Amino acid sequence: MEYTFKLKKYFEENNQKFQRTLLSEAGNVKNKIDEILQIGNIDLVNNAKKLVVYIIDGEDEELKAFAKREGIAWATHSIALSFKLEWVQAIRRTLWVFIEKFYEEKDEERIRDFFQLEQEINNRVDEFLNSFFISYSTYKDSLIKVQRELVENLSVPIIPIDPTICILPLIGSIDSHRSEILKEKVLTEVADLRIQTLIMDLSGIATMERDIIFDLMKIIDGISLMGCITVITGLRKEIVTEMTDSGIMFNPQTATLGTLQQALSEYFARS
Repeated sequence: MEYTFKLKKYFEENNQKFQRTLLSEAGNVKNKIDEILQIGNIDLVNNAKKLVVYIIDGEDEELKAFAKREGIAWATHSIALSFKLEWVQAIRRTLWVFIEKFYEEKDEERIRDFFQLEQEINNRVDEFLNSFFISYSTYKDSLIKVQRELVENLSVPIIPIDPTICILPLIGSIDSHRSEILKEKVLTEVADLRIQTLIMDLSGIATMERDIIFDLMKIIDGISLMGCITVITGLRKEIVTEMTDSGIMFNPQTATLGTLQQALSEYFARS
């Protein structure tokens, strides 16, 4: 619709004002923005702008896929749900502040369009929240389950998020004994589950000995022979330094991305 195009252009022209207004509405969350960025490399402000574009453009499938990825990322890094709820409600309030200004400045008097816009925008915000919380809850439950198994049985937490995609979030230290368990479980699960893409998130591991890095490379080479692509995320600078100093390189089929969220954006099949 014409007013949708005008509204999107208005938001683009007033991008900085939107950000300032959003931060003023954000309450407790604005003091947590840097912390959340550091913990999970989740950029709340830029993600808010992305969400607003999806809402205004009516890109419902993109919005739901974005919500699912966000839910998994927040669950992985155990970020409090209260902050997400407060942040999205701040986005909703800011949206309506700007829509009101838009109608005032553009002298838009079409009441029917306004009420239609109100219904569409609120429905999309609610859809985002609904998809986010379902994704968060589902993934968090799986994460809790596999972490409990990890403590009890030294299991390897391979979590399916799609018929062909799994996440392996590694946490804590890895010694030679755990490395052997990791190798056996990963090769078995790749075969049994027919995994095509394994996202191995190492953000929970601060350091890794050279021998363990070599063991990890062997695991990656092994599953590559089975037709599974490995995506490495969250490599800490200490591990990267150890690899570069030792001349260790991943095989060419292995992809590396900065964060789990980036990997989900690129590889997670939308459903």
